[in-house]
Amino acid sequence: MKKLQPPDWAEPRGYANGVLARGSLIFVGGQIGWNEKQEFESDDFIAQTRQALLNIFAVLKAGGAGPEHMVRMTWYVVDRVEYVARLKELGGVYREVMGKNFPAMTCVEVSALVEERARIEIEVTAVLPD
Repeated sequence: MKKLQPPDWAEPRGYANGVLARGSLIFVGGQIGWNEKQEFESDDFIAQTRQALLNIFAVLKAGGAGPEHMVRMTWYVVDRVEYVARLKELGGVYREVMGKNFPAMTCVEVSALVEERARIEIEVTAVLPD
Protein backbone atom coordinates (compact mmCIF):
# COMPACT_ATOMS: atom_id res chain seq x y z
CA MET A 1 0.00 0.00 0.00
CA LYS A 2 1.12 3.51 -0.74
CA LYS A 3 -0.20 6.69 0.83
CA LEU A 4 -1.15 9.36 -1.67
CA GLN A 5 -0.11 12.87 -0.59
CA PRO A 6 -0.09 15.79 -3.02
CA PRO A 7 3.32 17.50 -2.63
CA ASP A 8 2.04 20.98 -1.72
CA TRP A 9 -0.60 19.83 0.78
CA ALA A 10 -0.26 19.98 4.56
CA GLU A 11 0.33 16.54 6.08
CA PRO A 12 -2.94 15.15 7.54
CA ARG A 13 -3.02 14.06 11.18
CA GLY A 14 -4.64 10.72 11.97
CA TYR A 15 -5.67 9.82 8.43
CA ALA A 16 -4.42 9.62 4.83
CA ASN A 17 -5.68 11.75 1.96
CA GLY A 18 -5.58 8.68 -0.24
CA VAL A 19 -4.25 5.14 -0.44
CA LEU A 20 -3.14 3.09 -3.45
CA ALA A 21 -3.43 -0.70 -2.96
CA ARG A 22 -3.70 -3.99 -4.85
CA GLY A 23 -4.97 -7.35 -3.68
CA SER A 24 -8.04 -9.03 -2.22
CA LEU A 25 -10.68 -6.66 -0.90
CA ILE A 26 -12.19 -7.07 2.56
CA PHE A 27 -15.34 -5.09 3.32
CA VAL A 28 -16.16 -4.75 7.01
CA GLY A 29 -19.79 -3.84 7.58
CA GLY A 30 -20.60 -1.04 10.02
CA GLN A 31 -19.42 -2.01 13.49
CA ILE A 32 -20.93 -0.44 16.59
CA GLY A 33 -19.94 -0.41 20.24
CA TRP A 34 -21.46 -3.66 21.36
CA ASN A 35 -19.63 -6.87 22.20
CA GLU A 36 -19.61 -10.22 20.40
CA LYS A 37 -22.96 -11.09 22.03
CA GLN A 38 -24.49 -7.89 20.61
CA GLU A 39 -24.72 -6.38 24.10
CA PHE A 40 -23.72 -2.83 25.00
CA GLU A 41 -21.43 -2.64 28.01
CA SER A 42 -21.36 1.17 28.08
CA ASP A 43 -23.12 4.24 26.72
CA ASP A 44 -19.88 6.25 26.79
CA PHE A 45 -18.71 7.45 23.37
CA ILE A 46 -15.05 6.49 23.88
CA ALA A 47 -15.89 3.06 25.32
CA GLN A 48 -18.20 2.36 22.38
CA THR A 49 -15.56 3.55 19.92
CA ARG A 50 -12.98 1.23 21.48
CA GLN A 51 -15.40 -1.70 21.21
CA ALA A 52 -16.29 -0.85 17.59
CA LEU A 53 -12.57 -0.79 16.73
CA LEU A 54 -12.04 -4.12 18.51
CA ASN A 55 -14.93 -5.54 16.47
CA ILE A 56 -13.29 -4.30 13.26
CA PHE A 57 -9.97 -5.81 14.35
CA ALA A 58 -11.71 -9.18 14.91
CA VAL A 59 -13.40 -9.15 11.50
CA LEU A 60 -10.14 -8.22 9.77
CA LYS A 61 -8.36 -11.03 11.61
CA ALA A 62 -11.06 -13.49 10.47
CA GLY A 63 -10.13 -12.50 6.91
CA GLY A 64 -6.40 -12.94 7.48
CA ALA A 65 -5.81 -9.19 7.68
CA GLY A 66 -4.95 -6.58 10.28
CA PRO A 67 -5.19 -2.82 10.78
CA GLU A 68 -2.19 -2.33 8.48
CA HIS A 69 -4.37 -3.52 5.58
CA MET A 70 -7.09 -0.88 6.07
CA VAL A 71 -7.37 1.55 3.17
CA ARG A 72 -10.63 3.33 4.04
CA MET A 73 -12.75 4.02 7.14
CA THR A 74 -16.08 5.77 7.37
CA TRP A 75 -17.19 6.92 10.81
CA TYR A 76 -20.80 7.76 11.61
CA VAL A 77 -21.26 9.66 14.88
CA VAL A 78 -24.46 10.89 16.49
CA ASP A 79 -22.78 13.88 18.16
CA ARG A 80 -20.13 15.84 16.23
CA VAL A 81 -19.54 18.19 19.17
CA GLU A 82 -18.68 15.28 21.46
CA TYR A 83 -16.46 13.73 18.75
CA VAL A 84 -14.44 16.96 18.41
CA ALA A 85 -14.30 17.58 22.17
CA ARG A 86 -12.93 14.08 22.83
CA LEU A 87 -10.45 13.81 19.93
CA LYS A 88 -7.45 13.38 22.22
CA GLU A 89 -9.07 10.42 24.03
CA LEU A 90 -10.29 9.08 20.71
CA GLY A 91 -6.77 9.19 19.26
CA GLY A 92 -5.42 7.25 22.23
CA VAL A 93 -8.04 4.52 21.91
CA TYR A 94 -7.54 4.35 18.14
CA ARG A 95 -3.76 3.90 18.47
CA GLU A 96 -4.25 1.34 21.26
CA VAL A 97 -6.36 -0.90 19.01
CA MET A 98 -5.26 -0.02 15.47
CA GLY A 99 -1.70 1.16 16.04
CA LYS A 100 -0.37 3.86 13.75
CA ASN A 101 -2.32 2.67 10.71
CA PHE A 102 -4.16 5.64 9.24
CA PRO A 103 -6.23 4.93 6.12
CA ALA A 104 -8.29 7.41 4.15
CA MET A 105 -11.08 8.43 6.55
CA THR A 106 -14.41 10.19 6.49
CA CYS A 107 -16.47 11.18 9.54
CA VAL A 108 -20.14 12.10 9.25
CA GLU A 109 -22.64 13.21 11.88
CA VAL A 110 -25.95 11.38 11.59
CA SER A 111 -29.23 11.99 13.42
CA ALA A 112 -29.41 8.39 14.66
CA LEU A 113 -28.09 4.87 14.12
CA VAL A 114 -30.24 1.76 13.77
CA GLU A 115 -29.33 0.51 17.27
CA GLU A 116 -30.76 3.11 19.62
CA ARG A 117 -27.90 2.95 22.17
CA ALA A 118 -25.17 3.16 19.52
CA ARG A 119 -23.11 6.38 19.60
CA ILE A 120 -20.81 5.46 16.69
CA GLU A 121 -20.68 3.11 13.71
CA ILE A 122 -17.53 2.49 11.66
CA GLU A 123 -17.14 0.67 8.36
CA VAL A 124 -13.81 -0.34 6.83
CA THR A 125 -12.38 -1.44 3.51
CA ALA A 126 -9.10 -3.33 3.66
CA VAL A 127 -6.83 -4.77 0.97
CA LEU A 128 -4.86 -7.95 1.53
CA PRO A 129 -1.88 -7.74 -0.86
CA ASP A 130 -1.48 -10.43 -3.53
